[in-house]
Amino acid sequence: MTQHKKILLNAFDMNSVGHINHGLWTHPRDQSHRFDELSYWTDLAKTLEAGLFDGLFIADITGVYDVYQNNIELTLKESIQLPSHDPSTLVSAMAAVTQHLGFGITVNLSYESPYQFARRFASLDHLTQGRIGWNIVTGYLDSAERLIGQQGLKDHDLRYEQAEEFVELCYKFWEGSWENDAVLKDKTQRIFTDPKKVHPIQHQGRFYQSQGVFQVSPSPQRTPVLFQAGASPKGLSFATHHAEGIFIGGDQPEKIKKQVDQIRALAQAQGRNPEDIKIFVGITVVTAETDQLAQDKLAEYQAYASPEAGLAHYSSSVGIDLSKFSDDEAIPYQKTNSIASVNNKFKEQSITVNDLKAQHSLGGRYPLIVGSGTTVAEKLIQLIDETGIDGFNLTRTVAPESHHDFIRWVIPELQQRGRYKTAYEHGTLRHKLIQHGDHLAVEHPVNHFRYQTSSHETESSLNTDVTLQQDEHQKIQTQHSEKQFA
Repeated sequence: MTQHKKILLNAFDMNSVGHINHGLWTHPRDQSHRFDELSYWTDLAKTLEAGLFDGLFIADITGVYDVYQNNIELTLKESIQLPSHDPSTLVSAMAAVTQHLGFGITVNLSYESPYQFARRFASLDHLTQGRIGWNIVTGYLDSAERLIGQQGLKDHDLRYEQAEEFVELCYKFWEGSWENDAVLKDKTQRIFTDPKKVHPIQHQGRFYQSQGVFQVSPSPQRTPVLFQAGASPKGLSFATHHAEGIFIGGDQPEKIKKQVDQIRALAQAQGRNPEDIKIFVGITVVTAETDQLAQDKLAEYQAYASPEAGLAHYSSSVGIDLSKFSDDEAIPYQKTNSIASVNNKFKEQSITVNDLKAQHSLGGRYPLIVGSGTTVAEKLIQLIDETGIDGFNLTRTVAPESHHDFIRWVIPELQQRGRYKTAYEHGTLRHKLIQHGDHLAVEHPVNHFRYQTSSHETESSLNTDVTLQQDEHQKIQTQHSEKQFA
């Protein structure tokens, strides 16, 4: 029942100085300037595991924030996700000092080769013993396109069509090339892998081509846990088709609940179990021993935060130079190729630059919860119970202080109320989050790409499947959905 739902919790971070709450790198106790030191990340991983966090979710961007004032001057001065380093390089080190903590890594598929990406993540799934997840993004920055030598951002919906094929090709590598029992490690007979149980992939698609055998043997989860944050109609359709974890924005419970209900209904319409999708909301928390001490700490943090840096980040998120508007001028809605869910707010309500600066008082736009451990715990529980979400992505403020504070003050209060685990379960990240074993469920579209051994007919149908064009494959998906309802 909903009221007994245990809260899922990820720390939300980035391999950079400024992530969400901008300007706080200037706070005397902040350590985020050490983001390029391995010990910064291994210490964080150990801290989060001590706090029984489900995962560390690491954001990433390709490109730079150059929309505000049409340059990167403020971006460089305030370190607004610049410099930022590759997040996947951190995983092995953090996995080596933890046993249970999951790692959700953002990778923009628009600038990756499906094969090299699939190989890297299958390798990480082996090394972490099944604790890796992939946050699927398609990109929204024109600066990224120029960096990698393309002519400009592809149309929003076209990016999702390319994403669909990219993900399907990864499924073929992860699930369709090697049978589960292909690896024998038989020293006596000198057979490491049974050649009859490894099969080449044949893919001729609109965006990608690939022929041959995947180089990585089946990893604990095979396919990493899939996260997504699409909020446009195309993005939501993609997310509810593929994702196991979906990130949504929102500060009003009724709006969050509306999104949750829509996501679960869309998942069901696509033939999936809606409860197999875990929904997370991003939050910022400032907490201390008492409500008053938490308010004092917030005031202290605000003295170092940069609302303008938050505005510059926001400008790139919506693809509009907000420096062009006076402080009390309502920002008009403009259709852009950037983040649809953020941009749509200008359509729904009158928002001025002053409104945004007030919202970015800590340099970030996530809902801010301030108070003692008791106050924060009660607000989080209320939000879970009123909206039907499953958990939170907790952003940092002053690093690593804010995580230590949350673990010290909030987690015991959640545990006392029976709403947060007191020990980790064993198993892969997928099993811990979704409770259905290590692999994706048969209702998931990945099942179309698994190597079937039940009959020669299924085997040849898989080989046919592999060469289907995207529109033909869509037909199969529709049929699959219809069968689920039958």
